[in-house]
Amino acid sequence: MPQGKPAGVPCVHLDDALRCRLFGQPERPAFCATLKPGADMCGASRTEAMALLAALELATAP
Repeated sequence: MPQGKPAGVPCVHLDDALRCRLFGQPERPAFCATLKPGADMCGASRTEAMALLAALELATAP
């Protein structure tokens, strides 16, 4: 996404299972490769992670 990924818009590189199609590939953006998930972003479960990420998206929306 050359202009960046807007809040609330899924990355264009995710497949139908929400997995990165570029994982492990040289064309994967540097930001994604350096992102280190932590408890403050992921919580203790997928449900909690999705809620935390939704809150982050909302907080950073234009």
